Amino acid sequence: MAESIAQKTCTPCRGGIPPLTEKEAGGYLSQTPGWDLLEAGHLIRRRFKFPDFREALTFVDEVGRLAEEEGHHPDICFGWGYAEISLQTHKIRGLHENDFIMAAKINQLAGL
Repeated sequence: MAESIAQKTCTPCRGGIPPLTEKEAGGYLSQTPGWDLLEAGHLIRRRFKFPDFREALTFVDEVGRLAEEEGHHPDICFGWGYAEISLQTHKIRGLHENDFIMAAKINQLAGL
């Protein structure tokens, strides 16, 4: 059985490799439901909804801890009742498998 992307660990990206093509990135979306492929395949984003500010903040804090553990850091915007998370690998100015690993793990944090 193939390893689930959420079971993988992010590996350091030192640059010097091409980002995933839009088609390659699209192939990962089936393993990261709810995420949208944006900017011609250079970014993925998902908006999470919560009943109040405190739950959104708690979720963002959990994502922050996960990002530190994985060594891969998303862009996060949040406020009352929502958190919007964007992922891309800045060193390659596009998407890498690490972005989808993080997306799958963030989905797990959200109970999805």
